[in-house]
Amino acid sequence: QVQLVESGGGLVQAGGSLRLSCAASGHSFFNYAMAWFRQAPGKEREFVAAVDWISRYAYHGDPVRGRFTISRDNAKDTMYLQMNSLNPEDTAVYFCAARPGSIATTANDYDDWGQGTQVTVSS
Repeated sequence: QVQLVESGGGLVQAGGSLRLSCAASGHSFFNYAMAWFRQAPGKEREFVAAVDWISRYAYHGDPVRGRFTISRDNAKDTMYLQMNSLNPEDTAVYFCAARPGSIATTANDYDDWGQGTQVTVSS
């Protein structure tokens, strides 16, 4: 089982940027797809972006496409989410997730989850 730890969240003004990190440990990272999800108060967990093991496929959800970029560094067992042009609707707890094999966009398809990091965007 993979242990995942998110970092990099915080408070930022609208239009600003943040970079989230997700460090993986406890298991071979080999052939794991990784993803970011987010959950705002009172809302369901929402897909943000996913990337496959060799970064051949990276997919971003509609609300963030063109503003956020997912990436990973397998040598460091770390995944990133560069978030630009943030707006208050991006305020949520951001979670990283992992699953063996190909990427998926549904939370139930992921086996391993981090504890989350809070991102708050002020207007």
